[in-house]
Amino acid sequence: MWNPMCSLPLGVRQSGAHKLWGVLGCRLYSQSSVKPPKIPIQNSSATLRPQAEKQRRKLKREKAILAKDVENEKVKWTQKEKIIYSASTTPGDKKDTSVPLPQAYSPEFVESCWYQWWEKEGFFTPEHHGKLPHAVNRTFSLCIPPPNVTGSLHLGHALTVAIEDTLSRWRRMQGYKVLWVPGCDHAGIATQSVVERSLLRKHGKHRQEYSREEFLQEVWNWKNDKGVEIYEQLRKLGASLDWTRACFTMDPSFSSAVTEAFVRLSDSGLIYRSEALVNWSCALESTISDIEVDSKQLTGRTLLSVPGYERQVEFGSIVTFAYPVEGQEAELCVSTTRPETMLGDVAVAVHPDDPRYTELHGKQCRHPFTDRLLPIIPDPSVDMQFGTGAVKVTPAHDHADFLLGQRHDLPRLTVIGGDGLMTALCGNWLEGVKRFDARVRVLEALMEKKLFRGSKEHPMALPICSRSGDVIEPLLKRQWFVRCDEMAKKAIQAVDEGQLEIQPHLYTKTWKNWLSNISDWCISRQLWWGHQIPAYRVSLPHPSTQEDELWVWGRSQAEALECAAAKFGVTQSEISLTQDTDVLDTWFSSALFPFAMLGWPQKTPDLEQFYPNSILETGSDLIFFWVARMVMLGTELTGQLPFKQVLLHSLIRDKYGRKMSKSLGNVIDPLDVIHGITLKRLQEKVTEGNLDPRESAVAMEAQRKDFPQGIPECGTDALRFALCSYRTQGEDVSMSVSHVLSCRHFCNKMWQTVRFTLGVLQHSNEPITALDQISPVSCMDRWICSRMLSTVRKCNEGFHSYELHAVTAALHSFWLHNLCDVYLECVKPVLSPQATENIGGRVHAGIVSEMERHVARSLLYHFVCISLTLLNPIMPFITEELWQRLQLYSPEAIDHATSLCVQPYPQSSQLINWDFPQEEADFELAQEVIRVARSLRAQCHMTKEKPQLWVVCTPAQAQTLLPFSAPIETLGRISGLHFHCPPQEGAVALSTSAPPPPEGCAVGVVDHTCHLHLDVQQHVAVDRQMASLLERKGRSLRKLEQLISRTAMPGFLEKVPELVRLDMEQRISALKQELKNIEAQILALEQMKQSKQ
Repeated sequence: MWNPMCSLPLGVRQSGAHKLWGVLGCRLYSQSSVKPPKIPIQNSSATLRPQAEKQRRKLKREKAILAKDVENEKVKWTQKEKIIYSASTTPGDKKDTSVPLPQAYSPEFVESCWYQWWEKEGFFTPEHHGKLPHAVNRTFSLCIPPPNVTGSLHLGHALTVAIEDTLSRWRRMQGYKVLWVPGCDHAGIATQSVVERSLLRKHGKHRQEYSREEFLQEVWNWKNDKGVEIYEQLRKLGASLDWTRACFTMDPSFSSAVTEAFVRLSDSGLIYRSEALVNWSCALESTISDIEVDSKQLTGRTLLSVPGYERQVEFGSIVTFAYPVEGQEAELCVSTTRPETMLGDVAVAVHPDDPRYTELHGKQCRHPFTDRLLPIIPDPSVDMQFGTGAVKVTPAHDHADFLLGQRHDLPRLTVIGGDGLMTALCGNWLEGVKRFDARVRVLEALMEKKLFRGSKEHPMALPICSRSGDVIEPLLKRQWFVRCDEMAKKAIQAVDEGQLEIQPHLYTKTWKNWLSNISDWCISRQLWWGHQIPAYRVSLPHPSTQEDELWVWGRSQAEALECAAAKFGVTQSEISLTQDTDVLDTWFSSALFPFAMLGWPQKTPDLEQFYPNSILETGSDLIFFWVARMVMLGTELTGQLPFKQVLLHSLIRDKYGRKMSKSLGNVIDPLDVIHGITLKRLQEKVTEGNLDPRESAVAMEAQRKDFPQGIPECGTDALRFALCSYRTQGEDVSMSVSHVLSCRHFCNKMWQTVRFTLGVLQHSNEPITALDQISPVSCMDRWICSRMLSTVRKCNEGFHSYELHAVTAALHSFWLHNLCDVYLECVKPVLSPQATENIGGRVHAGIVSEMERHVARSLLYHFVCISLTLLNPIMPFITEELWQRLQLYSPEAIDHATSLCVQPYPQSSQLINWDFPQEEADFELAQEVIRVARSLRAQCHMTKEKPQLWVVCTPAQAQTLLPFSAPIETLGRISGLHFHCPPQEGAVALSTSAPPPPEGCAVGVVDHTCHLHLDVQQHVAVDRQMASLLERKGRSLRKLEQLISRTAMPGFLEKVPELVRLDMEQRISALKQELKNIEAQILALEQMKQSKQ
């Protein structure tokens, strides 16, 4: 049985299968369990609805991709020139920054050489901490979620690396002793499958044709040849990992830790051996874990390819057949999606209150093929409303039936073997037949016996092995299990008492719910590659008649032999031991990573210094499979929680809302975003995967629509900045390559800013003033200093709260909207060699002094250096490249061998004298004036002209704007600025108030008391301006009518708050004034037109 819709109308199926198989949503506990989960009884229709909704959303997304008439937002870009760093630099040596800086940003030029130098200098090791002048006596440690040795990184990995590396680099710059350990998982099933396919392709030999030792040597050969690729990809992403401590889960030291953990847990009774239903892949002939089970949604009859079958197999239909009732002329009809399992039926269940079957309670049915008598059992878990209300019971091949069989003490008959062939219990006619071929034979035999009652389409979710593509078979197997109850209670308690913090906090409830309903964890895997279970089956000279297996365990066979002799009271010479051939679940070894990577069980200096880890950062989808198991085993084996905080980031989805998955073909390799890739190569990657034809077609069409030119070269820094800019705590990330491309444009903006800064510095022999000695002179200097201080505060606050999107937003805003768009444009005239003359207009209200120019030059240097330092944890390559080139002008002595990545992270306390809130508040009005002035220029279609501007305002507003006259002129592109303050009763008149503006000006509204008059009479095209004004008049009239109609509504004065009423009154007043101004401008234009005639 696959899910609630796949078999009989048993209430348990409608709820329990959903949980046990985990194919319809979140997998809430280990499916390979012994302890029965807590399963509520509910109606089958309740699970049909979410499955149907999920399928509906999936089809809607596919329709959006395949629609021919829908124009998607494409990634638009032009090919940029690739600039290559050509200087002769030995790998590991520092990059030559005396090479001229290219005119444009090029990722390939920037990212060359730096990482090798960082790694060689040991900047990423905790040992370098002692060399830092700003070192503090605090540690920060974490482990990377170990990627599979077989895999290549995807954007989910890239998001993890971007977040963890940013946090590690930030703490390192704060002076912490940082240890971020790289690791790689041996990935038992995945690696064995890859090597098996490789051997079959190269040598035409299957695994079974090798001895275990020979095959394992082939795996090690493959790992040594290919296994380093994942580490190189991490280096490409700029991950500041301590490679001297790289950890592979099959390393001898780690393997010893795994053995030690198994022995200790077994000694304490937390590991035991039992028989239970497990997820079984017949193709792999192994149990597999929940995370390796994919759910394939079927809407009805579907033909699918299954490993080992030449023809496709039909799924998505439900069959009804009859069981004859013994001793009566009656029959009992049951339904199933797996008719081949009926050979293992041992009972039929009905609801005790179902009146249709009351007389059959205690009766029996005759099995048509085995001649077995099947008792008719009343059980309250049966759903009377689903199907016939009668349920076939197959305890050895169905999770829900297994639980029902336990309640009624039913036998368990295994009719499908681990190889997928029918067993001898089925009879000669089916023994040795493949399970899905047997399905056809059973249906034919039922028809011959006239017991077949029909077949119809049936929506279902089919569990598929993600490694082999095989259909999962529930089989009864003796396996090793971890007892989880007590450990789970401790994990819940740790969160409740605040010892363990989970962020975002919304996952706390999920944590409690899952651990409260946890089942025991099957850790046996029938593989060759992995940690062979250190348990030994004992053979005694005079075995007892009991059928129970005798097992012992030990750190070595000698220890196990000694244990067996003591346990069974015989000499060691009388005992024969056979080690279990199974290996441990990969997740078992991964759960030990936080302490095994530090040398546990030995009391190493690393373990004493860096355990518990400071934080665990990973994807939210691993909260149960990895995080919970680390917490349980870490607490049990070390007596301490493995980490103090858990930071969970969201899943990455494509632009259509689909989870990025290999099975959908929508996975994006981060290296393709970094280096760029053609559409042709993207499509080839899809065809190389083993995708369903429809999924392949959808994936390739999405690529054609989204990336018609392929993916441009964006670089590592742009990708990291884009990933960190998403709000990753809570909502899923809808990844957009267009966003990454815009981050590359941001990189180029940084590049051009530093090029300009270097040009300014090169034209002066005067040294830069030190940061603690510089004092801003002009109002713009004070404004930008205050903005810099605010940005430093926001960055530190963002890092402390792990809200990296707030950090990226603050830095992006400062660099683009404060530094480049405003300050640089204002300061260019000051820094110009001609600034000592009064060129064409006022510059800072007159001639610029050398002191002003020097202060501006020094401030620009410090703004750029501080901004690069703030950005370094997120964008390590470009910031290092640019910072190193600026150090030639540093007022402080800088060690040539140092790196930006080990410089102190800027703190607001260093810039406390840069707090100018009044200038920040005042400049907001100036910026509004600049915005409206630009808008007027655009409306009048003025590009090169620089007209005069009159600001008609209150004296108080004029006093605020006067100090910013030069910035308003520069940024507003005007040649003269005049302030006119109409007389107001009780107001102090402005001594420098200009005459009123001339007639015929274009008028713009800043607020109800401040209007701008742009003298356009000499520059405007009358007809075009008249049309523009008439259009504005229509828009303003509509807005005014809407506001007036709202104020005329009944009860407006009584129901609307006073502040809202005042705001609306001001808006009405401003619109009326604007309409009055527009009418005046139209009149003036008409007069101009008449005068020209």
